[in-house]
Amino acid sequence: MKRNTMLAAQMYTVRSFTQTPSGIRESLKKVADIGYKAVQMSAWGPIAPELLAEYANENELEICVTHIGYDRIKNDTQKLIEEHRIWDCDYIGLGAMPEQFRDSEEGFLAFAKEMSEPARMIRDAGMKLVYHNHNFEMAKFNGRTGLEILMDSTDPETFQFEMDTYWVAAGGGDPADWIRRLGGRMDIVHFKDMVYDPEKKAATFAEIGQGNHNWREILKACGEIGAKYHIVEQDTCKGDPFESLRISFEYLTRLGLR
Repeated sequence: MKRNTMLAAQMYTVRSFTQTPSGIRESLKKVADIGYKAVQMSAWGPIAPELLAEYANENELEICVTHIGYDRIKNDTQKLIEEHRIWDCDYIGLGAMPEQFRDSEEGFLAFAKEMSEPARMIRDAGMKLVYHNHNFEMAKFNGRTGLEILMDSTDPETFQFEMDTYWVAAGGGDPADWIRRLGGRMDIVHFKDMVYDPEKKAATFAEIGQGNHNWREILKACGEIGAKYHIVEQDTCKGDPFESLRISFEYLTRLGLR
């Protein structure tokens, strides 16, 4: 069931619990019990598309976007489109480009060319391809970041972005600034917080509001560009990942998201 949903859970956060149909069903229920009304499906185990749709529907959860592997997007596009129709999901997401494209301007350009036909097919089916960044897209090649190269070398009508606040910051960028720069090409934003871990002596993931991102400014930027979905994700959690999703949900709802 479609909603004007603004806050969703990235199921990658609880991926260790979603490798069987029963685990997927139980995990979706736990996420719904927290209060989420939508999910991004990512890194889940084998399950019939129809059964996944049934489990989402019984928990009144919208599958608003996915993360799918590069090979399937490139070589199995039509079947992917059919699966997303079963889920009533308009966004097919790619979590990252393959490593062979990441280290040069030529690589980014080659990746953009490789994605042009699948992206067109997805657009023609009434859906959107969305690309999720990490920190390597913030590297500069001849004065442009990899993210800028992708923006410049892809069709705005077929290729959208799913900017990740943590990874932009990890690459030296300002999340709110990049949200604004991607306005018009981004319906979905990935929310992750960042904090310094003295034990690891490095930055690490944190629940939303427990790290050092400026969330009021990030939310302001999301409002300015008209982002439809704010996806909560935490790659690694110190404790129960469902509890991490709950902490993030409660913080963001206090700031007005639903």
